[in-house]
Amino acid sequence: MMENKKWWKETVVYQIYPRSFQDSNGDGIGDLTGILNRLDYLEKLGIGAIWLSPVCKSPQDDNGYDISDYQDIDPMFGSLDDMDALVREAAKHNIKIIMDLVLNHTSDEHPWFVEAKKGKDNPYYDYYVWRDGVPGTPPNELGSIFGGSAWEYVPELGQYYLHLFSVKQPDLNWANPKVREEIYRMINWWIDRGVGGFRLDVIDLIAKEPDRLITGNGPKLHDYIRELSRLTFQRADLLTVGETWGATPEIAKLFSNPDGSEFSMVFQFEHIGLDEQPGKSKWDLAPLDFMKLKAVLSKWQTELKGEAWNSLFWNNHDLPRIVSRWGNDGEYRVQSAKMLATLLHGMQGTPYVYQGEEIGMTNAQYPIEDYRDIELLNLHKERTDQGYPQDEIMASIYAKGRDNARTPMQWDRATDAGFTTGTPWIRVNPNYATINAESALLDPNSIFHHYRKLIQLRKAHEVIIYGDYELLFPEDPSLFAYTRSLDGEKIIVLCNFYGEQVPFTLPDSLSGEKELLIANYYDELPQHTLRPYEARMYRLKAGN
Repeated sequence: MMENKKWWKETVVYQIYPRSFQDSNGDGIGDLTGILNRLDYLEKLGIGAIWLSPVCKSPQDDNGYDISDYQDIDPMFGSLDDMDALVREAAKHNIKIIMDLVLNHTSDEHPWFVEAKKGKDNPYYDYYVWRDGVPGTPPNELGSIFGGSAWEYVPELGQYYLHLFSVKQPDLNWANPKVREEIYRMINWWIDRGVGGFRLDVIDLIAKEPDRLITGNGPKLHDYIRELSRLTFQRADLLTVGETWGATPEIAKLFSNPDGSEFSMVFQFEHIGLDEQPGKSKWDLAPLDFMKLKAVLSKWQTELKGEAWNSLFWNNHDLPRIVSRWGNDGEYRVQSAKMLATLLHGMQGTPYVYQGEEIGMTNAQYPIEDYRDIELLNLHKERTDQGYPQDEIMASIYAKGRDNARTPMQWDRATDAGFTTGTPWIRVNPNYATINAESALLDPNSIFHHYRKLIQLRKAHEVIIYGDYELLFPEDPSLFAYTRSLDGEKIIVLCNFYGEQVPFTLPDSLSGEKELLIANYYDELPQHTLRPYEARMYRLKAGN
């Protein structure tokens, strides 16, 4: 049975981190006009939507995730007119703009918070989360995700405010209906300006109950989201995706109910934690548990079937580059990047491509003074103070630091990769001379053209979008293989996840005549062997 058809199930989304994508005015920071100037490139890739990391006005304490004005564009990116032009011009390329909404917290420079600090009788005081306390003794032990206490003392009020992230990111009080009304008014203003949807930052934290030490998935979470959706998103045919670090398949079915009462889909991150030591932080490195990766991705494929919708991603602005993380960014960079793409894009869900992923950009290794990310710098200071060896701290940063994803987009061989004519806000990865979009476009066998073909295949074969998923070879320690089936049509995806040859024998039920749809090796394909990082996608011909 086919799923309910939706445009956002059939598209591929491209995430742009605006400050690192393309600078148009030489100030070293990417901007909206720079994005507009690259729409031809994105149309050629074949994507149908751009998710923009935050471009609203912000002091940039957390790279724009600290918003001081939801209804204006930060001058570093341009103006509201530039945003309107981007929405308008992207539509001419059949591309929708998905905005990043940060609804859990604002900047401490937002007018609401400036007013809130003036006194408990101020109408904006209750827009935030306050608790009594004395200096040096926070209300409880809740910690900030960026390190330290989640409570900050305000002497003029004799109270603490809650900030689950930076001290400059006070949490909004969603229990206050006036806060929700303000947010809905703002969202509808953006919908009326023509945006195609929203990505909701850390949305599963909005119903926190700090006195009970509850941050994620609070009791009122789905009440709030259903109200939000009813009064905003359901006014238009939008793509909405919630960032939900604490989601299980059962929770995801609530968020992404086919009745449309909440979101189109969520980002879940269960697979993302599989290369860290259990019970510790992402910085405590461990080898990837490949068998768990197969089990986790397969679980989400099968358990959401018909009841919710998957998002498919390896990368985003918070994650290291996948080819460096779980591929091989040396000898087999091209093959492993294509393998990882094939593995993901053959699954059911909406694929997300993060800028530079389509050309196989890699992690960078800089001295600590060249990094910019607040989380990374806090980690370095904390672990240095705790006596960790510097080489161990830097190994964690090289592997997991968010700035791996934030180095400038590598366009060509010109100075600073064609990103800017000025001084880039963060160093460009030195390998841009060999890894860049210009070279990729000229090479018919490039990673870019592999992504382009995968996107075309989704458009040509509904089985890739809507088909049932079945894992093959579940016990094989190197092979990730599965089938997709719909109305008698069957796709077979075969991926060798590692750098050694792997023998395989397909089940008799899949032994019929097959059409090769895409592969990452171009010579004669061995019948029963996959070479290092080899990937193939076959279509089993009708009647087999």
